[in-house]
Parts: sequence; structure tokens; C-alpha cells
Amino acid sequence: KMDENEWKYHGEGNQSLVVSHCQRCVVLRFLKSPPNQNKTPEEILHHLQNIVDFGKHVMKQFFGENYVHHGEIIQLPLDFVRQLCLKIQPERPECRCDKDMDTLSGYAMCLPNLTRLQPFRLAEHRPILCIEIKPKCGFIPFSSHVSQEIKHKVCRYCMHQHLKVANGKWKRPSKYCPLDLFSGNKQRMHFALKSLLQEAQNNLKIFKNGELIYGCKDDQDCVCDWNELAHHLKPFFFPCNGLASGPQCTRTVVKELIHVITTALLSSTDSCRAGHMKTVPLSQGRSYCEASAFNKELVRNGKHKLESSGLPRGCLLYKTLQAQMLDMLDIEGLYPLYSRVEQYLEEFPEERSTLQIDGPYNEAFYEKLLDLSLEDDGTVAFALTKVQQYRIAMTAKDCSIMIALSPCLQDECSEQRSVVLTSKSRFTFSVSVLDLDLKPYESIPHQYKLDGEIVNYYLKNVQAKEDPVMSNLFKENEDCTLVLHKV
Repeated sequence: KMDENEWKYHGEGNQSLVVSHCQRCVVLRFLKSPPNQNKTPEEILHHLQNIVDFGKHVMKQFFGENYVHHGEIIQLPLDFVRQLCLKIQPERPECRCDKDMDTLSGYAMCLPNLTRLQPFRLAEHRPILCIEIKPKCGFIPFSSHVSQEIKHKVCRYCMHQHLKVANGKWKRPSKYCPLDLFSGNKQRMHFALKSLLQEAQNNLKIFKNGELIYGCKDDQDCVCDWNELAHHLKPFFFPCNGLASGPQCTRTVVKELIHVITTALLSSTDSCRAGHMKTVPLSQGRSYCEASAFNKELVRNGKHKLESSGLPRGCLLYKTLQAQMLDMLDIEGLYPLYSRVEQYLEEFPEERSTLQIDGPYNEAFYEKLLDLSLEDDGTVAFALTKVQQYRIAMTAKDCSIMIALSPCLQDECSEQRSVVLTSKSRFTFSVSVLDLDLKPYESIPHQYKLDGEIVNYYLKNVQAKEDPVMSNLFKENEDCTLVLHKV
């Protein structure tokens, strides 16, 4: 018999809602829909099956067996689902209540709780710390289809920050730049993680024993007090409690946390290579963003070169970046190909299922993604391949990385677990990736429009003000050459 009181609200996105079990390391994920637009049980089952298949047959090929947990579909008693919905409704953020949790089909996805160590063992009762990072896009567009030069210099995330602040989504822009995190250079990675901790927005959350202790519950509810965070983390990093309190304690604990996160992100906890895909060269495009606060600081100090150490091929950041770089044409080069597919579907609507736009997401779907050719032969097949690759790239740009940590003594650390050391502690850890639902085909026009809005706002309101300042800084730091002309 299932008891709704054993489950608690865990969070939700645009399409689904998640609850976690109080004792077991599992979560249930239910689909959502606008009021009076409920799907049939068959449609719900089909949608959930597509999500599972996409994770199992496609994203596991990109990220590797140990990083992706695709889950399984289960059917629950309808009475239990309705009671659970009533129980968690008061805990849902108001901004999410425009859609209702599915209580009519009884279908849900059962997944591991990634705020816990993976694989989870029932005997593990030690405290667990989990850091969730949404790294966003880690490269500058290298496509020749880009119409504005600024896109070859400033990353999408840094430009989008200014538009979000102008629209009231955030109070101030973050200093975080994804290219710093994806650089593989520890100094740049530390700066990026510190910037995330200073302005978490919805790109960083920290959980202790499954409970959110740092970050935003929703867009407007941000809890970002470093002193309170240090209070939570001190027993993890300084178990003997011998560290003095105050600002020095906070700085030391945060520094240790950043060290652990960096080490985990650069580690490889999956022995298998991700699929058989020929990778996109990481050397394409520049390795730094001109708007990065780290880059600007270098310029002010008279330095012009950013070191990029590169990512270890087996680490999750490397695999995430490879999947992101399937966006080889940029949305500006992709949109005409999307229009080509759309025109074909208008003439032959019955071909939509044959083209596998809505699934099934199986091995055949994955095989079609392996063609990295950019030679457009004018066919619908070429256009569709680029569209599907773009959807994969967008999924990888919006995924989250979960780093679960648990303290262990030297003689207790199992050889089956990865271990990271700090000055006073050692942790076993696991790294996982979630939010891997394939981005909707129908969202491409929105992405095209949004891209234009982001770039135009940045050019008009940000670059125009910053250019004179930065150009003067560059001039001050350049070598001076005296040229004599004969009179």
C-alpha cells in the first residue's frame, strides 16, 4: 500500500513535477498540462515512453552509462496520485501553478534521487551534500552563418544576462561565464564557480540530505547567504570543528567547496567512451568570452591571453560540450533548414512520423545524428539531420550536472567509489546529469526570435557603453611604436 505521506515535493519544470521519497533514494516524475487540456492516458504513456527511450538510446550514447539515469515508467493507483497532488499543492510556487499535475492517467516515471550518491546503497546513512549546476552553453558560435560579429566575441549567456535584468527576471547580472567553467583551466573554473555562488540565479543549487540549503526555489525566491552556507558546510569540510568563525571561516569553507566541485567536474567516473561519434573539434571558435569578468580583469592587468588547459576527454563537462557543439550552424544557419522541413511537412503531413520528429527515439534515430557533414545538398534529409542535431545541442545546453558528496574515513573508502580530498576531509562522490528531455521541435522559431532580441539588446544597451572603456584599456596596455616620417 502506497502512503502519500512518505513523499514530499521536490521541484518542477515547465513540463513535469517531481516528488521524492522520504526514506528511499527514488523520485516520481509526473507530467503537467494547462487546465482543461489534459491528455489521454495513452498520450501520457507515449510521452513518458519517449522521454525514457531518448535518455536510454540517445543521451547515454553521448554522456556514457554511469552519468545518465533514464528511469522507468510505472503505473500508480489513481487514489494515491490524487491524494499526493492535494498534499503537495500548497508547496508549489505560485508561478508554477498555471499547469496541473496529471492525476488522471496514473503513469509516472520512477528515477533515482540524484541528490544522493549513485549508485545508492541502502546501508549508506552518512550525510550527503549535493551541488546542482546548470552550466549552459560552453562555446562561442563558430558558424559562418552568424550575421553579427558580436556573437563571435561574446557568449550567449553573458549577453542574455543583460536582457534578463532589463526584463526584471534578475536584479543584477551574474559574473559567471560558461566558457570559464568549460575551459579546463582551474583558475578560470574557480572564478566561474565563485561567481555562481555569489549570484546563483537558477544555475546553482546546494542540497544537504536532499533539502535545498542554497539557491533559488523559483525565479524570485533566492537564498544566497554565504555565512549561512558556511554554517551548513563546516561539519563536512572541518569535521573537528576547529576552524574559527567569522569571515575567514566563510572564505575558507567556500574555497574548499570550490576545490571539491572542480575536482569532481574534471574527473572521469565512467570508463566507457560516449558512443562512437566523431567529435566536433573543440578548437573551432575562440576559447574565451570578451564579456567574461575574468577576461576583463586580465585586460586591466595588462594581460591579453587567456589560458585554456582543455578538459579531460572522459569528464562530464567534456561530453556535455561535445553534445552542445552539435549546434554547428547556429540558430541563424539552422532556421532556413527548419523552414525547409516545415514546408515539406505542409505538403506531406503524413510524413511527420516517418521523419521521427516526435519519436520513436531509438537506435535508428541516434544513427542519423552521426553525420556531421555541413555540405547542404538541398534535401529535406540534410535539413532534418541538422534540425535534430540542433535539438540535441539545445538539450545539452540546458541540462544540469549533479555532484553528490559524502564524507568517508580513509579505511572506509571503497575502491568502487571515486574519492576527492580536501585539507581536512575526504569524500566519496558521484557525478550525474539530468534534465535531458529532448527540446521541442516547435520551439525553434522561438529560439530564432529570442536570439535576435538578445543580440540587439546587447548591441544597443551594453556594447555601445562598454566599447570606449575597453578599447582605452587595450590601448593603455599595448606597446608603443614611434614611427618617424621624412619631412
